[in-house]
Amino acid sequence: MDKILRINMGADGGPSVTEVPVGEYAGLGGRALTSAIVAKEVPPLCHPLGEENKLVIAPGLLSGTVAAMSGRLSVGCKSPLTGGIKEANAGGMAAQVMARLGCAAIVLEGKPKPDTLYKVFVNKDGVKITEANDLKMLGNYDTVAKLQGEFGDKVACISIGQAGEMKMSAASVAVTDMEGRPTRHAGRGGVGAVMGAKGVKAVVLDDSGLGMRPAKDPEKFREANKEWVAGLKKHPVSGEGLPAYGTNVLTNVLNEAGGYPTHNFMWGRFEGHAKISGETLAALETERGGSATHGCHRGCIIQCSGIYNDKYGNYITKQPEYETVWAHGGNCGIDDLDVIAQLDRLDDDYGVDTIEMGATIAVAMEAGLAKFGDGEAAINLVKEVGKGSHLGRILGNGAAVTGKAFGVERVPVVKGQAMPAYDPRAVQGIGVTYATSTMGADHTAGYAVASNILNVGGSVDPLKAEGQVDLSRNLQIATAAVDSTGMCLFVAFPALDQPETFQALIDMINAFYGLSLTGDDVAALGKSVLTNEREFNKAAGFTNAHDRLPAYFSRDALPPHNIKFKVKDADLDDVFNW
Repeated sequence: MDKILRINMGADGGPSVTEVPVGEYAGLGGRALTSAIVAKEVPPLCHPLGEENKLVIAPGLLSGTVAAMSGRLSVGCKSPLTGGIKEANAGGMAAQVMARLGCAAIVLEGKPKPDTLYKVFVNKDGVKITEANDLKMLGNYDTVAKLQGEFGDKVACISIGQAGEMKMSAASVAVTDMEGRPTRHAGRGGVGAVMGAKGVKAVVLDDSGLGMRPAKDPEKFREANKEWVAGLKKHPVSGEGLPAYGTNVLTNVLNEAGGYPTHNFMWGRFEGHAKISGETLAALETERGGSATHGCHRGCIIQCSGIYNDKYGNYITKQPEYETVWAHGGNCGIDDLDVIAQLDRLDDDYGVDTIEMGATIAVAMEAGLAKFGDGEAAINLVKEVGKGSHLGRILGNGAAVTGKAFGVERVPVVKGQAMPAYDPRAVQGIGVTYATSTMGADHTAGYAVASNILNVGGSVDPLKAEGQVDLSRNLQIATAAVDSTGMCLFVAFPALDQPETFQALIDMINAFYGLSLTGDDVAALGKSVLTNEREFNKAAGFTNAHDRLPAYFSRDALPPHNIKFKVKDADLDDVFNW
């Protein structure tokens, strides 16, 4: 990956493309690259939807290779949801294809003339940008179908739905999976709104005629990848739990732990949890001729996704993730998997983050717009987003906006972004990550659930404040590095528990690039990424006061443990002192 494609959507005479060497960004990939470009080139105080913001799309350091699990894509910008720096992460085929095209990044810059949509086509012969007004206000599924009709069904597509076009702050960027369906999303922070502000409906990637990226030392790379795969397969989480039941295997686990947010974070257990658990979901998918085990991109061996069909055997959506099942399920009091699958399909089609939308619907239910447990009402509320009605515009801008609009106090957000499926009172370590992450409330930024609940990488009591700051700090550093490699976050489970598996990852990077990195170098990469992001947020106006949970988490006890968030503010301020 030796080039960056800079696409100026506001150039005189129409969008223009400049191909430049990686230059000062050499050696960076994924989140490290998106955050470096945003931190250096985007004014921190700019309007997220204005011409000064940039949308940076980057594969990871090992994307486009035969390395297992290396197909994650990073999408970065200044977030319209948080007002700070953002990296949202997606699976699917785009990262692998983009890397084989030699693109370290695609950077969308400037602002086009109003009322004009464009599509960007990239192959080995170059870049072509054409108007795409025929795609206006189409959902992601119809958009991709039209693009495949034009460019063939082997291309990888990056697209936005109606929410992105309407520049809603919950808008996601969709990425097609192995079957060419827009089911993988860079969901968080409103990156889809920034893509919409750039006037780009879709980026189409075609790597026809190109092979895998070659390693500097092919033999050592093959051996390291072999060790890597063996490590992933032998770990009980990545080798057994996730392939069998998907990410939703966590529903019963978190419910038992009393950390499953229910009815807008009112309780820590949901009575209907068994009806929507990973075990129930996998059995239903198999019964209906779908699949409980499926990968989102070639080279995935964990296979934590699936295919969800309706009762007649017709495809509805990919297997809803744990976060999605929780957000539209227990958090809204809904225990019907068919309703949750419909909501997942709508979210993917309109192009909105399932976590943000589920949290938003729960806030709306608390406001009295619908009753908890009313699946039909939840579906109708999400449809308002797709219509772009007045109500839909409020909901499509997320939980914080909806809470303000309807006078709700209990709004579970940090830096304007909704919390995922772990109550920080019952999983105190994830509360530290929610509070202090550069990204707003984000479980993937430092997945303390691993040690708080799953006893991976050690064990830290989830109900006590002790040890949580160190845990979150170390995981945030490690995650920033993993996000830069193009690796799926779930590789962290075996890498944390099995030193030889972590070493295999380092060996792959070294063999591929001809380097001699150590574990300390990996940690240094993570720290440098977080430093870039923290400095951007500080210049954007963030202070320690923004690294806090909403006050009610420290005030209101959560059943069944009747516990409050215990980590002190002074300790939160110490997370990034390394």
